[in-house]
Amino acid sequence: MKPICFIAARGGSKGIPRKNIRKFVGKPLIAYTIEKCINSQIFSHVIISTEDEEIAKISKKYGAEVPFMRPKKLATDQSGTSEVLLHGVKKLESLGYTFDEIVLRDCTVPFIRNGDVSQAIRKLRKEKSHAIFGVYRQHLNPYFNMMETNSQGYLKLSKKLTNRPITRQESPVVYQLSGLWVLDTKQFLKYRTLMVPKILPYEIPLETGFMIDTELEFKIAEFLARKNLIKN
Repeated sequence: MKPICFIAARGGSKGIPRKNIRKFVGKPLIAYTIEKCINSQIFSHVIISTEDEEIAKISKKYGAEVPFMRPKKLATDQSGTSEVLLHGVKKLESLGYTFDEIVLRDCTVPFIRNGDVSQAIRKLRKEKSHAIFGVYRQHLNPYFNMMETNSQGYLKLSKKLTNRPITRQESPVVYQLSGLWVLDTKQFLKYRTLMVPKILPYEIPLETGFMIDTELEFKIAEFLARKNLIKN
């Protein structure tokens, strides 16, 4: 059985207003991920969860399904991804959709390769884990070069080791989430959270995990796409 692809896209983005449907290399940003997912033939369905009528209309135009509208109470700044996905999975099951795995994609991370998605799904099935998270190795490291303030306002390392690493390369490896989550449906429904007990990493190239969250990042991503600098 093929997995479903689930894309959560609310209308109230704050960093870049209407980011999900802003024109990106000639078409709405969300269309970039929808078309890539459909063309991959990996999924039985590409589902959009949104409370926004315009996003729903555009998503359908590019081939995605919008079988329900998300309640507005699940489209606020305080709405967590887990509760949005839980609502979506339950709605889909009530509508007769069947799927053993869910692939959650973030349309603000448009460069994730279909080959990596396929490999992450295979890893979930082979390792019998609860979830696979797409990640890349982060050069900002809380054991070495990330700091926070203490109760007196002084800077301190975010995480301490008995012997502080001399170089970043000697520090424990830390990962950045990349906008790709592959979940076993039964385990997700059991624990009702993305943070299920058994999560394995699937490492993707740093450049394909590029996330668009600011105007600068939007412009950089457009430049990369127009110049075809990231290979699919």
